[in-house]
Amino acid sequence: MHPAISRTARLPRAAASALLALVLAASCLGFGLCSAPAAQADEWRDKQYWLAESGITKAWEVSKGAGVKVAVIDSGVDAEHPDLKGAVAGGYDASGSGRPDGQQGVGIKPEHGTLVATMLAGRGHQPPSPSPSPSASPAAAPANPAPDGIVGVAPEAQILSVSTWLGSTNPSGKSDQDQIPEAVRWAVDNGARVINISLGSTTPQWPQSWDAAFLYAEQKDVVIVAAAGNRVGGNIQVGAPATIPGVLTVAGLDRQGAASVDASSQGISIGVAAPAENLLGGLPGGGYAEWAGTSGSTPIVAGVAALIRSKWPSMSAEQVINRIVSTAKDAGAPGKDPLYGFGVLNAEAALKDTVPEAAGNPLGSIAEWIRVHRRGNLATPAPLPTTDVPSAVPTLPEATVPAAEPPSQRDSAIGASVVIGFGVLFVAIVGAAAIQLRRAARNPALPGEDADTGATEAVETGPKT
Repeated sequence: MHPAISRTARLPRAAASALLALVLAASCLGFGLCSAPAAQADEWRDKQYWLAESGITKAWEVSKGAGVKVAVIDSGVDAEHPDLKGAVAGGYDASGSGRPDGQQGVGIKPEHGTLVATMLAGRGHQPPSPSPSPSASPAAAPANPAPDGIVGVAPEAQILSVSTWLGSTNPSGKSDQDQIPEAVRWAVDNGARVINISLGSTTPQWPQSWDAAFLYAEQKDVVIVAAAGNRVGGNIQVGAPATIPGVLTVAGLDRQGAASVDASSQGISIGVAAPAENLLGGLPGGGYAEWAGTSGSTPIVAGVAALIRSKWPSMSAEQVINRIVSTAKDAGAPGKDPLYGFGVLNAEAALKDTVPEAAGNPLGSIAEWIRVHRRGNLATPAPLPTTDVPSAVPTLPEATVPAAEPPSQRDSAIGASVVIGFGVLFVAIVGAAAIQLRRAARNPALPGEDADTGATEAVETGPKT
């Protein structure tokens, strides 16, 4: 797909049925994804401004993500990219249309997953050594030469590539309602401690078929990081899955550190903001591209979550999220707001500051949401896809869906009083109307009422004198 990278990356609006579209908008020629064939790999590396400005290079003094698996639920990851050699530890195709190992690009933007993965866990690569000239005097090589290419936020973490077909008709016929929960469950069962979802929709609602999978991840103590979406892609407000409680939703910043006008959206579920413009990533086949959008902001934050989980392996997912949002630099309106969430990502503080333990996930709980909002519908949870999904043996007890609670006596009393109150009001209105009709029949000179405005005017009963 990379030969066609000059075309615009603006995406059609997703249908109200929650069909997902890639949250991708790029920073070239009206936010069209672009590459620069003349650029050298080390030039790409030098442009990764977010590594220093977001405090990531300082955070590397503490952790580089070793021992942590991060699932990239996306369009598939090219494990042969020079900057991902040794980084991809496995994968799965949830689309039914790709390679079984999830390492083939599928869908409307097959390069998207590789862009995300290189930003998250790229290792760079050593440039080939030039052939020495017979007349050249030998020179000492640097002890640790900086690699060319893209260095990810968590360069020692491992990637699990889970491919999904989104944004166009899937040849296998599997919809997002089947693919997303299947992808999440596979990632959890195969050791992912962090899940990156740089995908989204234009609706805040999600199908009930997703409930059990996201609950499963929550109960298995997995951090899920999702993109808020991009205005230029039609996402004015945050869409699912970034609206699911407990998910760490990432908004986007422009090059000046302010909320991006095009490469971000807004909503109350946003947890933190990270760079979203003038980003760089790898393309399938070994190329590179400039791009923009919260698709790129998300792996920056997911990478920081991997750094934390590597430093403190026993720290719970809710405390990892709390550490990220509580150390963010406040921006916009004081406190949490719908543009920046808790503030701008500060990776150094997230890895080095003393952070008090939180009582729970500051972004909520899908278990609690299900208990309240699926009330009465939980006796038979939504079935998971019937496709056999190869999974590792779970290390924790099977997740369970909270049982719906019957209404309390207080709830019933309140409901009865409301019904009675409306009944009394209805009788009073009917009675008043009847009185007015009788009065009008006896005295046609009374004013009539304009149905549109509610203003009254006199009814003319004869010619003016």
